[in-house]
Amino acid sequence: MRAVAAIAAVLTTLSACAPLEPPPPEAGGEVTIPAGELGNDCAVIAAVARDHYRFNTTDNLPPPLWLDDEGSGWAPHCDWSRYGLSFPAAFDPDDSPAPQRVQWVSFKQPRYDGSGAVVETGILHGPLAGMGYECRVYSGFNGWTAGECKNTWIS
Repeated sequence: MRAVAAIAAVLTTLSACAPLEPPPPEAGGEVTIPAGELGNDCAVIAAVARDHYRFNTTDNLPPPLWLDDEGSGWAPHCDWSRYGLSFPAAFDPDDSPAPQRVQWVSFKQPRYDGSGAVVETGILHGPLAGMGYECRVYSGFNGWTAGECKNTWIS
C-alpha cells in the first residue's frame, strides 16, 4: 500500500511539472520545432527523394543536390546512405555551370506541424525543364513517408 501511495505521489509531482499546452503557433498556424527535437530534416528530405522522385543508388541516381537555405544558414549534414540514397554532387547557385550541365534537385528546410512536415522541393532537368512541389511527409512506425505532393511551379 505504501508503494502505491509513493508511486502516486511521484506521478502527481511529475505531471505538475509537465507543460499543459503545446507551444503557441506562429503566424500561419504552424509550430516551429527545432531540428533534432521532433523533426529530422535529413529523414524528411530522404522520404521525398525516395518516395516522390524515386531516387536510389542503382538505376535512378539524383541530379546534384541543392539544399536551399534561402539565406538562413540552414545546412543539415546528412548521411544519405542511411536512407538508401546517394547525392554524388552538390549544386551551388552561385557557380557558373556550363549550360548543358544545369541540373539540380532542391529542398528547402522542412516545416513541422501536428500532421508531420511540409517541404518545398524542385527539380530542374535542364534549361526551362523543371517542376516544383510542396510535399506533405508523415512520420510513422517505419520512419518518414512522403504523401501527396502538389505542383507549385513549372518551367
